Amino acid sequence: METPTVRWRRLLPRTPGRWAAAVAVLAVLVSGGTWTAVADDGPPAVQREDRTLRPGGVEIDTSYFTSGGSGKRPAVLIGHGFGGSKNDVRAQAEKLAADGYAVLTWSARGFGKSGGEISLNDPDHEVKDVSGLIDWLAERPEVELDEKGDPRVGLTGASYGGAVSLLAAGHDQRVDAIAPVITYWNLADALFPDGVFKKLWAGIFITTGGGCERFEKQLCEMYERVAVSGKPDAAATKLLTERSPSAVADRIKVPSLLLQGQSDSLFPLGHADAMQKAISANGAPVSVDWISGGHDGGDNETARVAGRVGSWFDRYLKEETGTDTGPAFRVTRTGGIDSTDGAALKRGASSDTYPGLRSGGREIPLRAAGAAPGDTGGIGGTDRPDDTDRPEESDGTGASAVADKKAAPANATTTFRNPAGSVPPAISAVPGIGGGLSQLSSLGVGLSLDFPGQFGRFESAPLDTSVHVTGTPTVRVNVKATEGRDAVLFGKVYDVSPDGRQQVLPSQLVAPYRITPDQQGKPIELALPAVDHEFDAGHRMRLVFSATDLGYASPAEPATYTVTADGPLTVPTAPAVKTAAATLPWWTWGLPAAALVIAAALLITARRRTATPAPDPELTDVPLQITGLSKKYAKSVDRYAVRELSFRVEKGQVLGLLGPNGAGKTTTLRMLMGLIGPDEGEIRVFGQAIRPGAPVLSRVGAFVEGAGFLPHLSGRANLDLYWQATGRPAEDAYIDEALEIAGLGDALARAVRTYSQGMRQRLAIAQAMLGMPDLLILDEPTNGLDPPQIREMRDVMIRYAAGGRTVIVSSHLLSEVEQSCTHLVVMDRGRLVQAGPVAEITGSGDMILVTTAEEVSEPLAEKVAALPGIGSAVRTDDGRGLLVRLDGATTSRLVADLVRLDVPVTGVGPHRRLEDAFLTLISGGAA
Repeated sequence: METPTVRWRRLLPRTPGRWAAAVAVLAVLVSGGTWTAVADDGPPAVQREDRTLRPGGVEIDTSYFTSGGSGKRPAVLIGHGFGGSKNDVRAQAEKLAADGYAVLTWSARGFGKSGGEISLNDPDHEVKDVSGLIDWLAERPEVELDEKGDPRVGLTGASYGGAVSLLAAGHDQRVDAIAPVITYWNLADALFPDGVFKKLWAGIFITTGGGCERFEKQLCEMYERVAVSGKPDAAATKLLTERSPSAVADRIKVPSLLLQGQSDSLFPLGHADAMQKAISANGAPVSVDWISGGHDGGDNETARVAGRVGSWFDRYLKEETGTDTGPAFRVTRTGGIDSTDGAALKRGASSDTYPGLRSGGREIPLRAAGAAPGDTGGIGGTDRPDDTDRPEESDGTGASAVADKKAAPANATTTFRNPAGSVPPAISAVPGIGGGLSQLSSLGVGLSLDFPGQFGRFESAPLDTSVHVTGTPTVRVNVKATEGRDAVLFGKVYDVSPDGRQQVLPSQLVAPYRITPDQQGKPIELALPAVDHEFDAGHRMRLVFSATDLGYASPAEPATYTVTADGPLTVPTAPAVKTAAATLPWWTWGLPAAALVIAAALLITARRRTATPAPDPELTDVPLQITGLSKKYAKSVDRYAVRELSFRVEKGQVLGLLGPNGAGKTTTLRMLMGLIGPDEGEIRVFGQAIRPGAPVLSRVGAFVEGAGFLPHLSGRANLDLYWQATGRPAEDAYIDEALEIAGLGDALARAVRTYSQGMRQRLAIAQAMLGMPDLLILDEPTNGLDPPQIREMRDVMIRYAAGGRTVIVSSHLLSEVEQSCTHLVVMDRGRLVQAGPVAEITGSGDMILVTTAEEVSEPLAEKVAALPGIGSAVRTDDGRGLLVRLDGATTSRLVADLVRLDVPVTGVGPHRRLEDAFLTLISGGAA
């Protein structure tokens, strides 16, 4: 079941930190990515055990997380997204472990360090692996059991990991609760909706998986067959359906929290609706949560989602009946920008019951609207109105009323063509940028492109009152195509401004339809994309049917389509869903409260206001000088995280900051980055005193774990977007110089989701290098990297410092610090233990390095080890030397004995590994 090698690591809770307001804007754009740092200034909270298991005959790379205590606890399995690995969910695993769960993460077949082929959650492969992992959990002494072999266990995960959570619940009755995130119910419906091939996302699937050859043979053959024909066949639909949660719909009977993304053209909201209907029909508790982001990007509300998942498991795994698991339905709504920090304003709306996708239907009459010559239907969100497209006055009969006699003919009709080759295609969602735009669609910004002659449209009259659409609009139409051919259409509903010149496509979503000849010539009902969007009073709803869309395959043969609206557009308003009241602006209470606090502080303590210290001209060229730095633990009078710390760093140095957990390294780095202030002492960077927001911090770059990137944008595009968010001039970015040092090469043009962990790390460091800061701070830059990637990261640090800049690196990998750093600062329990060049710190002790002109044989090394006063003698890695530990003998005696044994000595000198020196220093010389 497992390999004999087991590695243990001490892990600690992570403490989030945020940069300036400009980076807060970036966090909105970059999928909620945040800056985080390992808080190593408290006692260890979580243990991680890495091991390889073979639950289904294939090696599966796993990590097991537990916190202190000997009591029994429920277990949680966390799956990762497609193209990722177990490392992607480590932070969530640590949090759940710290909250009292035994947590197991794994890399699915074909990903990370796991073996096997990608089978797309095949019940006989990936799902069987999960059952094997549950078997393993049942044998762990700390895991709570419902009965022998049956652990109390929940599953969660996003996308691919969310689907396997659902599948495991259907195939293994031992699963007790699930919380799948932005995932699919039927993969065939996701990639072949209504029989239309979602070619762009399917291609991304294959590429992200590492290419067709990484997949199970029949899956590769299926993809290539459909990609060539442009149309899914029955065998392809059957294959994907059999591997989908919908195949076991009647067997998923556990409490289910379903979190689905609004910015998601891959797995739209309809998938969560199907899940809810099936699982609730089985009698299980179900809650549905529409989050802001999704596969197209945007804000995935990571912290809120993690909190709700934790509460769900507290209720249904720990059986804490008093836990609030949240409403049966919740949706995140966005409206406006916070002028104080540039963040999108979000509020939750909720209901005690799930409304479905068609609750509170409201009829909106439509009229046909012709496109003006040259009208593109909205490039960059604009539209050129013609005479039939001008705003009309309402007749006062309500939102669904039309304006005058020329509006709303009984059966409005439009005709358009599918071009030969189906090019150029219309554009709606584009994976990688669509999500970012969809986040802005509620703010009146969007991107859509419909080519003249390739689409038809219908419009409402201006709305007398606002209409909040929550769910799936529907319309009855009569479609006719060139005789004997399928009609492939793409439907969408735009929000059009009162002057007709601005249109927004909510969440950048379209719905595809394949209308066969036997369906043509008679009314059929079409469902538009499910969205949550408010149409303001005075705006109009524009229903568009296009013959093409960039994300999908359209027939190559030219054809003419005629579409007749056979009734109104029916929009769901979900009246039971109520938006939470907006909180008061912070300044309405914050300013008076702050004034009272300041006044009290002045009256009680009479504390003298201190100005920022003047620059020290003697330190203008010194990257960093720390003097007498101290920081107490919160709410503590005499316990220090950092105490009387002083050291100096010069240009061109690579400084390693070392210390055991709790030594104060992270607190020191946080003070250095201006995130927290010291209680005593000062930090000067190039002579300037560090304070939160100090201008000199622009000369400091920092990398800590958790930098977020838009997964479908290229590496270069992500860096450009980050720099734009800082508001600094483009010419100050020095992107090319940073990229040359980071050494990403051609990978910069590829989507970030195809990057390995090492490439993501280097991209994050390149981001920290933007602007070529004179002082670069790296906190655990090699976490999660394999040995070749660690070596590459070492080279990156050395190259950066070689240009006269300075690097400070905090790391637990002592061997890497020894090879990459020129100087060291060793801390223990908040104090400085030793500082200086690496050679000085490692150069004392009883270990002697003997270099030789020829390779030393193993028998000769054994003879040296047997000499009197010699503790050990080991050949160096290259064989041309010996590491000799003295145990009573002197160096001169050793040299004499080596000459007597005819050892061709070329040099003798002290040598001690950094690990030995480090252990000696932190143990006070006892080791």
